[in-house]
Amino acid sequence: MKLRHKEASASTHQTGAQLDVARLPIDGRTGQPMQPVAQPGYYPGFHTLDQQRFWDEATRKVVRKRVEDVPPIRFFTPEEARLMQAICDRILPQDDRDEEHKIPVLNAIDERLYEQRIDGYRFENMPPDHEAHRLGLQAIDEIAQCIYSHPFVELDQHAQDHVLQTIHDGEPPAAQAIWRKMSVEQFWLLLVQDVIDAYYAHPYAWDEIGFGGPAYPRGYMRLERGQPEPWEVNEQRYRWQAPPASLSDVYVAPDIEKQKQPSGQEGTH
Repeated sequence: MKLRHKEASASTHQTGAQLDVARLPIDGRTGQPMQPVAQPGYYPGFHTLDQQRFWDEATRKVVRKRVEDVPPIRFFTPEEARLMQAICDRILPQDDRDEEHKIPVLNAIDERLYEQRIDGYRFENMPPDHEAHRLGLQAIDEIAQCIYSHPFVELDQHAQDHVLQTIHDGEPPAAQAIWRKMSVEQFWLLLVQDVIDAYYAHPYAWDEIGFGGPAYPRGYMRLERGQPEPWEVNEQRYRWQAPPASLSDVYVAPDIEKQKQPSGQEGTH
């Protein structure tokens, strides 16, 4: 099977223009690729930052900084940053967003690792987070080379999804020396949680999901029947499908025994 993948690897490369089209989600109504927009999602026209006058100054400063002051890359090397960006783009694609409104997931993860911010605990089968990420990047490239004979960043989205799925499944075909240093399952949870945390901490993601931002000091008043607050908007239909070449729209039944969540905060890293 690996040989067949290697023989097919030459077909995984596309030009930039072709790749852009292939990565676009599909409109569920028309069946056509959806062009990137400033605000995808179920709440068009809703902007969390419109509510900032109701926040206290400290909250307003923190939230605005996430939009106006993107941290520079200081932890990852340029090569690591390029690889990590490609991984983030597959774990949580932003191809439905225009360039101006893409959420800087990589920068947020880099800042956390540079400052060595942690949740206050670490699983015994894992190195510190900053070491785990560096080892994981090396392992992902080794898997890409093993299956496709090319670095991860040179593969198309389907091949990249396949590489990451081997880690998701806990069955990576390469980098065994690295997996002896850390748990493949725990690394996957760490990686995905960092991407999700960085994305949904950003006000642009709040716009996408209709979150009105911090409730302090105003507070919430409609706590029953799922009704929106006066400053929120009703959900609207948003039909889309994953790109045809993507594995992200394929349901993978979990192996319950292998995928047991560890105890601890959020059951992740």
